[in-house]
Amino acid sequence: MEFFRIKNDIPFMRHALVFNVVSLITFLAAVFFLTVRGLNLSIEFTGGVVVVASYSEPANIEALRDGLERAGVSQPEVQNFGTAREVQIKLSLKDVAQAAAIRADPDPGAPAGASTQTAKIDPAKLTENILKLGGAGAQITREDFVGPQVGRELATDGALALLVVVIGIAIYLAIRFEWKFSVAAIIANLHDVVIILGFFACFQWEFSLTVLAAALAVLGYSVNESVVIADRIRENFKKLRRASVDQVIDNAITRTMSRTIITHGLTETMVLSMLFFGGPTLHYFAVALTIGILFGIYSSVLVMAPITRWLGVKREDLVKPVKKESASDLA
Repeated sequence: MEFFRIKNDIPFMRHALVFNVVSLITFLAAVFFLTVRGLNLSIEFTGGVVVVASYSEPANIEALRDGLERAGVSQPEVQNFGTAREVQIKLSLKDVAQAAAIRADPDPGAPAGASTQTAKIDPAKLTENILKLGGAGAQITREDFVGPQVGRELATDGALALLVVVIGIAIYLAIRFEWKFSVAAIIANLHDVVIILGFFACFQWEFSLTVLAAALAVLGYSVNESVVIADRIRENFKKLRRASVDQVIDNAITRTMSRTIITHGLTETMVLSMLFFGGPTLHYFAVALTIGILFGIYSSVLVMAPITRWLGVKREDLVKPVKKESASDLA
């Protein structure tokens, strides 16, 4: 299905160098912010306390946030959990040590000053000082402590998951097409992930497990667009036998533009609905997907294809010559 058809091919490859320079500058800027500022890791990675409380009526989230800030929590994370009557509160180890409504229960066998490793919420004190601000009938239903060691394991597992996805994509593209497409697609897709991380480092948005899941989703989403364009390039090499490599790639990108706009436009509409109406729980997940989809379109079209061209892709790489049968073979 096409909403429109472009008659003449757009000469994307004429400006391939400009696109690659822009991509390189954006990539280096993202790496700079990651190196200088780093990611603002959530308690899943750094360790902390998670408290779930229930109320007899819809909870007042803003009142809870204000109360935690007055108690000494610098960046309180308060959000509805399942229903409007349940609330989830996340506190980092730093906040646990600073908050006036929280005390650290030291391990009897641990030396002085080591209490943060076994820090726990005092339910009665927290209910009296903070939770009652959220409404009537406040009760703590769950209380979990995430230690720094668990956070390090989650970070390691997340990096391993990212590596496995990248290797899987590279193998798939090398088998289905050709190694030049595999290298180009991996560079383009990692370009998207690094830029997402760069945005989170630049603005110090919280990087949580949901954001990591969004980054992995963007990898799979971007490679889908790369496969579509690579498949059209392969078809064009078969059909447009007198066309140059630049003409083949330009035609492939132009002929898939309608499909790209329809597919990504509908996807972005759903993601934006999560961003604007999903609340704090889905906010940064939707932000990561929004950035990933926008840059995924750009990288698949204006990063992957030019890199494939720089690597010297040609008709013989994708279209194998037909072997003519000799007289002896026919006999």
